[in-house]
Amino acid sequence: MGGADPRQVVFAPVGNGARVDLVVRRLADAIALELLADGEQLPSEAELAGQLGVSTVTLREALVTLRNNGLVETRRGRGGGSFVRTPHTAVVAVRLEGVALQDLRDFGDHYAAISGAAAKLAAERALEAELAPLRRTIAQMEAAASAAELRRLEGRFHIEVAAASQSARLTREEVMLQADLGLLLWLPHAELDGPAVACPHRQILDAIGSGDAAGARNVAERHILEAVERLVELRLRAT
Repeated sequence: MGGADPRQVVFAPVGNGARVDLVVRRLADAIALELLADGEQLPSEAELAGQLGVSTVTLREALVTLRNNGLVETRRGRGGGSFVRTPHTAVVAVRLEGVALQDLRDFGDHYAAISGAAAKLAAERALEAELAPLRRTIAQMEAAASAAELRRLEGRFHIEVAAASQSARLTREEVMLQADLGLLLWLPHAELDGPAVACPHRQILDAIGSGDAAGARNVAERHILEAVERLVELRLRAT
């Protein structure tokens, strides 16, 4: 799993079920995690529908939903097509106002449980070579030149921890949770401070690297719960 290209996962065929919703979810997840960059042009409708294994009608319905959510812009004429739009902070703030406090706390409890379990298993199972991506991501966090880059690296670190747990289910759950409300967790960060953001992640890595399963779980859970608590405080000030 550790060597898989996340972009190949984005464009792999979707499964059965409510296919429009599945396509919307797949592309929205990729945009939220910045696997698809702001301004990036999506493949043509025919090509993208073929890659996802859906009809062009299904794809067009999904693109309508993504456009309505401000995640995709479609331009007509020469040089036209569908382009990725990363939500602006103000848009994310408006989204926060639509989330109930109870839902935020419920999200925090669930996310902490998943991240804690992933960190614990990573401490028990990860080989030394599997920790190299985590170290590299932390070093890049400390040197990040923009908040968007820092946000992308932070999300990548948690996915890498889940991948190091060698649990495909936990990794998928980590990706989905970040896509659901991961962007909101960045609203309380007003200033770019890579070393400060990297600090709790280095604590998680140190616990995993030393094989301290209980410590890794505790640090990972505390990191998520503290982030959600800051978000709850921001939500309270907005009401």
